[in-house]
Amino acid sequence: MAKSPESEHPVKAFGYAARDVSGVLSPLTFSRRATGDKDVRFKVLYCGICHTDLHFSKNEWGFTTYPITPGHEIVGVVTEIGSKVKKFKVGDKVGVGCLVGSCRSCENCAKDLENYCPQQIPTYGFLHYDGTRTYGGYSDHMVSDEHFVLRWPENLPLDSGAPLLCAGITTYSPLRHFGLDKPGLKIGVVGLGGLGHVAVKFAKAFGAEVTVFSTTPSKKQEALEGLKADHFIVSKDQEQMQSTVNSLDGIIDTVSASHPIAPLVNALKTDGKLVFVGAVFEPFELTAVSLSPGRKMVAGSTIGGLKETQEMLDFAAKHGITADIELIPIDYVNTAMGRMLKSDVKYRFVIDVANSLKAP
Repeated sequence: MAKSPESEHPVKAFGYAARDVSGVLSPLTFSRRATGDKDVRFKVLYCGICHTDLHFSKNEWGFTTYPITPGHEIVGVVTEIGSKVKKFKVGDKVGVGCLVGSCRSCENCAKDLENYCPQQIPTYGFLHYDGTRTYGGYSDHMVSDEHFVLRWPENLPLDSGAPLLCAGITTYSPLRHFGLDKPGLKIGVVGLGGLGHVAVKFAKAFGAEVTVFSTTPSKKQEALEGLKADHFIVSKDQEQMQSTVNSLDGIIDTVSASHPIAPLVNALKTDGKLVFVGAVFEPFELTAVSLSPGRKMVAGSTIGGLKETQEMLDFAAKHGITADIELIPIDYVNTAMGRMLKSDVKYRFVIDVANSLKAP
């Protein structure tokens, strides 16, 4: 007989969890493992809300096991370390993103690409090495192997920096990997939401000339004045889209819904790269002959390894990059999920866990 979440491990924990496909989150008492030799335990201060949290809470991808405690943009302060921990000490500010485990021995892990390890262990909703389920950051504390814990830069705000652990690395990594991080390049960003607004900030920090593509004309002022993008294109306007043909070195597409991509391919210069980071499950329509004449590339990318994620945090701290957030108490989380579904947030909700989560 399977143990209850509360009795799986010796250390009591408290958080918010969804229990069925309604996705409604409510208080849950569960447990976390004792601090192992290489473990870091920390009090959760803030946790960002990612659209993935909503997908998992409602079982929209078909593999959620309940109860599920979401949250993979987690920032906190170390309260205990294992005897073999070398990188952290009690009192350090730390972060945990989308991963808490990987095999550490495959080719991808050897290249610091734990995010592409076939045996990766996501931060919530999956089985850990001991067969028990992982619980995310909508909770009072976390415990993780130190390899998957990130050092928090001293001058990076904890609350508005939290979403960088998912939204930040998801957009930073493809800009770096595909060589779209050089000054003077012309970069497009499709979608101006949680991912898109951070992509604009990173591209500008790399010295790019940035064009935002959006289906929402009212976002023009936000893009140009708020985020300092250079151009704004309403992607439903054929005349505006025609003006972008053969103009961009690369495009980061952050949209998670099905949308036309042929016009985006047309916007690429020779050797241009269109990189998808949104979770789109429907097939796209694309012909080989739209790519080959310009030697264009269509690719995908997801988060980054631990080394690159630390690099991203340090870069963000150096350049003053954070997410634009709305800070909320944890008992507002269900309302926030509803608003996020309607894109009614600029641009990321962050839960003030330490000041609002009260254990029974």
